[in-house]
Amino acid sequence: MGTILIVDDEANLRRLLRMVLQEAGHRVVEAASVAEARQRLEDEAPDLVITDQKLGDGEGLDVMAAARQAEDAVPIVFLTAYATVELAVAAMRQGAFDVVQKPFDPEGIQAAVHRALEHGGLLKENRRLRRQAGHPEGLRGLLGLSAPMAELRDTLQRVAPTQATALITGETGTGKELVARALHALSPRAPKPFVAVNCAAMPETLLESELFGHERGAFTGADRAREGLFEAAHGGTLFLDEAGEMPPSLQAKLLRVMMDGMVQRVGSRTPRHVDVRLIAATHRDLPARVREGLFREDLYFRLAVVPIRVPPLREHLEDLPELCSHFLDHAIRDMGLPRRSLTPEALARLQAYPFPGNIRELRNLIERACILAKGPDIGPEDFPLEPGLGAPSPPDLETFAGGLPLPTDLPALVSALEEHLVDRALLESRGVQAEAARRLGISRSDLHYRLKRRGVQGS
Repeated sequence: MGTILIVDDEANLRRLLRMVLQEAGHRVVEAASVAEARQRLEDEAPDLVITDQKLGDGEGLDVMAAARQAEDAVPIVFLTAYATVELAVAAMRQGAFDVVQKPFDPEGIQAAVHRALEHGGLLKENRRLRRQAGHPEGLRGLLGLSAPMAELRDTLQRVAPTQATALITGETGTGKELVARALHALSPRAPKPFVAVNCAAMPETLLESELFGHERGAFTGADRAREGLFEAAHGGTLFLDEAGEMPPSLQAKLLRVMMDGMVQRVGSRTPRHVDVRLIAATHRDLPARVREGLFREDLYFRLAVVPIRVPPLREHLEDLPELCSHFLDHAIRDMGLPRRSLTPEALARLQAYPFPGNIRELRNLIERACILAKGPDIGPEDFPLEPGLGAPSPPDLETFAGGLPLPTDLPALVSALEEHLVDRALLESRGVQAEAARRLGISRSDLHYRLKRRGVQGS
């Protein structure tokens, strides 16, 4: 539960929101203008602000600017009508936590409020822990006193003050975005925007428009000009998550931007200068993808000026007690659960587990145990860990290879095996490439490239 400030010049909407939020147990204060909101921020120190974009004496962006001046920055949730969605997206790039479209659904607004309060609570707690541990503010969240984590923090403090491009590598769930944010926070660019985009989360045409922007009429539906993420991050940092999934055509355009610092919006012939520090992250083996022709070698070398490896959790299990305590405190506080502790036997069980999902998996396990544990404390029985559960059994390679004749044409064999598996995945997924790629454990752009190489067209 928390204190929530509602900022809207419509009294009926404020009243409806207040009823919904008070029913969920929150304390609500209201403001009808930007000036009144500034006063409420100073007097009430709210945990969350919900603001409309258009106000009588200004905009929601003015409210957000005032909220960000607080010692503990307050999360902002924007209310928006359909016609102002693009402005709301721009607000999120500047630091807003979420956007809720009007007319809102009570359950939807409650879910958005819960996520925002949880996010704000995590930030406050991490700041407190960093102050106690004596770490620089930018390293909040990078918990652990083990040698691998100490080395990671040392690397970040040496790299952050420079303008060097960094490539962050590590398994899924290790916290690569957290490392990228630390690099930005410790750098001279910290006051400027940190803009993140997941290159694997959108199709090629949309990703191009997101990165470089577009002019009005550039394509169907482009009813107005829009700046891209490079322009939005001007003076700050652009974080390309899962950069290894970027399609080849966009790789060439990204390389050009890195070489001359100029971006060209889709549908425009006029280049625009941008001053952006680029940080990329991937869980892929990029040198291997370079050898396979899936990633440009020249782009790889430009991205990997400073390679930063985030260690998997299994390499610093000595940090488990601190991590467990951290996630346990958060779960108890945020879910309103009774105070619990991990028994030594439970901790020993966790330390014997390889954590294929890394930090993210540990947090999920702790939260689930907090909810489902039947006793006063969390014991080993509350962690039903079965390594490999749900994962496909590895093929019996010895038997497979033993049945092949020697000498053999290895390249032709590998090509035939790949073709067979791709065709089978497409057949089982009824031609849906996204599903076929998931079954093969590769990205959709990777699958598209392999099909194109064979001369197969598809969507």
